Amino acid sequence: MRIFVAGATGAIGRYLVPALVKAGHEVAGLTRDSNKADGLLAQGATPVVCDVYDPRLIVELAQLAPDVVINEITDLPQHQAMIPLKLKALNRARTAGNDALIAAAHSAHVRTYIAQSVAFHAPAPARKAVEHLEAATLDYPGIVLRYGYFFGPGTWYPEGTTHEPRVHVELAALLTVEKLTAEPGVYEVTDPT
Repeated sequence: MRIFVAGATGAIGRYLVPALVKAGHEVAGLTRDSNKADGLLAQGATPVVCDVYDPRLIVELAQLAPDVVINEITDLPQHQAMIPLKLKALNRARTAGNDALIAAAHSAHVRTYIAQSVAFHAPAPARKAVEHLEAATLDYPGIVLRYGYFFGPGTWYPEGTTHEPRVHVELAALLTVEKLTAEPGVYEVTDPT
């Protein structure tokens, strides 16, 4: 399959892209940072350097003609303590960013749309943004993946977390690959208990 991953260099994207390539898929990865394009190439993916809000995204998706679009964009800060400063950007990624990806996917006649959500309670106003993302994705009709708290290398919890539900980022990537052919709906992606 041809797969387009938005957020390809983020916490889960950096594990998801090589997992998809290893599974034999043709992968294009969206990053807004041109310095990360070489890393995507090294993983076997085609880099697409563009912001999710850029109108060129529709053109890029049309040219790539993917079978699947996976939205792993969050715009989270490097440190958890900075969330209050980044909440507006995070909520925008879950609303306007997701909407832009959905519009581009519809325009390119993408068969499957998958979006990252959360399996834990998100306080308001983040909850409203999460609800928007899930409703828009299900209307595609798409697949909502509710991830637990990420832990492992490149996350806020590199050594693990006691927060529940949780999921190691490498396992999250593998479970995401398994959902490529799932029926539209909502799925939990968490560590087995």
